[in-house]
Formats: sequence, C-alpha cells, structure tokens
Amino acid sequence: MTGPLQGMRVVEMAGIGPGPFCAMMLADMGAEVIRIHPKNAAPALPLLNTRFDVCARGRRSLAIDLKKPGAAEAVKQLIDRADALVEGYRPGVMERLGLGPEVCLKRNPKLAYGRMTGWGQTGRLAQAAGHDINYISLTGALNAIGRPGAPPVVPLNLVGDYGGGGMLLAFGIVCAVLEARRSGQGQVIDAAMTDGSALLASAMFGFRAAGGWSNRRGDNLLDGAAHFYDTYECADGKCMSVGALEPQFYQLLLQKLGIDDQAFDAQMDKSAWPALKSRLAAIFKTRPRDEWAAILDGTDACCAPILDWDEAPGNAHNRDRKTFVDIAGVTQPAPAPRFSRTVPEVSRPPAGADEHTEAILSDWGVDKAIVAALREQGAI
Repeated sequence: MTGPLQGMRVVEMAGIGPGPFCAMMLADMGAEVIRIHPKNAAPALPLLNTRFDVCARGRRSLAIDLKKPGAAEAVKQLIDRADALVEGYRPGVMERLGLGPEVCLKRNPKLAYGRMTGWGQTGRLAQAAGHDINYISLTGALNAIGRPGAPPVVPLNLVGDYGGGGMLLAFGIVCAVLEARRSGQGQVIDAAMTDGSALLASAMFGFRAAGGWSNRRGDNLLDGAAHFYDTYECADGKCMSVGALEPQFYQLLLQKLGIDDQAFDAQMDKSAWPALKSRLAAIFKTRPRDEWAAILDGTDACCAPILDWDEAPGNAHNRDRKTFVDIAGVTQPAPAPRFSRTVPEVSRPPAGADEHTEAILSDWGVDKAIVAALREQGAI
C-alpha cells in the first residue's frame, strides 16, 4: 500500500452508498481496509461485487454468516486488530449482532468506531428508512437547487450520500484515529447525512442570515439567477458553464463574446439579470459548444464546456492531471487529493464478496480453531 494512511487498518461492514465511499477514500490513501459481507446474501444492486463496483476498489473481501456460532467472535478478533471500523446499518443493528461500540471499544480501547446513517444515531427519525433525497430535504439544501417555478432538481446523490455522508465520515475517522494516538482512547463517530448536507450549506446559511439569499430557487447569486453564473445551450445542443463573478473576469467574458453594450455594465443589478441572460443565451446559440470552448479555453473568463461522462476522461486538462485512471478495464476517478511524497494509488480492483476470506482470517491472526469451526459448519 502507498499513501499517507499506510499502516492504518480498517474493518468495513459492507453496504451501499456512503459507507463504501468512505472506505474507498481511506483505502485510496493507503489504509488496509477489509470488507465483511454477509455470506450468500444477494447484492442490493446488480453491479455490486463486480469490477464495475468502483467504490469497492482497493480492498480485500471476506464473507461470513454471522448467525453461526463463533462468527461474531471471529469478526471481533478482526476489529481487535483495527484502528477503525465503518458501518452503515440502522441504529441498533450492530448491537444486535453483538458488535456494538460498547463491546468493541471494551476490547479495543483505541478504536475509531465510524457509524454512517441518514438521520443519525439519535433523533425522532433515527429508526426511519430514507435515502439521500430525503436527508437533504430537511436541511434546506434540496430546496435551493433548481429553476424558478419548478420543483427542486435532484442533484444525483452527491450532496447527501457522498459529500455530506461518506466524505464526512472519512474525515471523522481520520480525526478520531489521530486523537486516539494522543489520548489512547477511541470513540464513536456519529456521521449523519442530515448533519453533513447542512454543513455543506454553511455559506448559504450565512448569506441567508445577512439578508443576501432568498428562499426562492433561481433568485440568487449562485443558483442560476445571474446571467454571469449559469449554463447556456450552444448551437449543437451542448452546453457551456459561465461563472464570471469578479468584475475583471466579467469584463473579459464580455470581450471574448464580442459584447460592447453599456446594458451589461450593471453586472450586479439584479433587475437586469433576466434580460441580460436572454441576450447571452442568444449569443451562445450562434456557435457549437466546442467553438466557444476554444475561444474561452485557458482564459480568465471563467467558462468551461459541460462534458458528459464519456467526454470527461478525454479532456486535455483531466489528462494532464491524470484525473481518471483505468482499473481492470473500468475508467474511473483517480484517488484525490494529491500528495507530493506519499503518493496514493489504487492497490487492487473491486473484489468478490468472499474472494479473500481465508487469507484475511489468516493474515489478521484470527484464532485458527475458530476458523476451522466456521469452515466446518459452512459459516465461511
């Protein structure tokens, strides 16, 4: 393993969405992460446990039937040897399995016990089912995304699952592991997607408190209301993004678009935005996207072509940065961020659920008698 987290050991209770994304981030940075699957369980999504399950990359996998005698003890022995644990079940599930934080921290006092949920471990909704779209609904984030006069636009599951969920849990786990090395004491990290998506909107809550942000979609500086911060369709149906906020960048945008009209001088006159946006839309419609991209490429006009999933890996800047890599024939984002010395890399493609069961139990030193008993009764 390479990367700044080399030497860190993590046990991941395999799930979907933010938990695997968190574990992927840790593995990308060099942590040794092992995934624990329920034996013979059907995958929740068709692509799970295949080479296309990108968020499962970089770690080995074992499958075990936790209902069999001795199975929980085997998992506890793995957790005993870990710096951190990642689980994404509803509150109480790990406790019913005999693997709750009270049990694990008693055995491994320095453990960072990471818990990923939508609503959190406490609160009136803690036991309710939900998904990303529901969690970000309660924080104001979803209400702010979309066009005026229309319902909010679903931002994929990037805001709750990944940004406010898995990424926040990865940060919390690293914080807890660092603190445990100083104090000798582990702790529980309660990462809720409601908390995380609210945190992502910190700046907007500040703008709102200052009177600079309304509750209306498409009415604010950064939500598509401004003509200089929006997306525009081009002659070929493809689109450009414009983000010329600062006055000097805005003036360069006008110059590059061939605009010499005093009507555009009042950049921050909100009442003029709709009319100016219509005029910009008409201008962008006169050329194909790639022609506009060539005119604006590398300038401070703050414009970029809007690329699709197939175009993005071939973009010249992305190639320069090696933003995308090929793992087992699957093009996917490379580990990020970048480090000058402890360079992270993907150590292995996604594994099958039970691909490394015997090897993990052996390498991590689980009691051989327990392993033999589990093998005999078909738990592994």
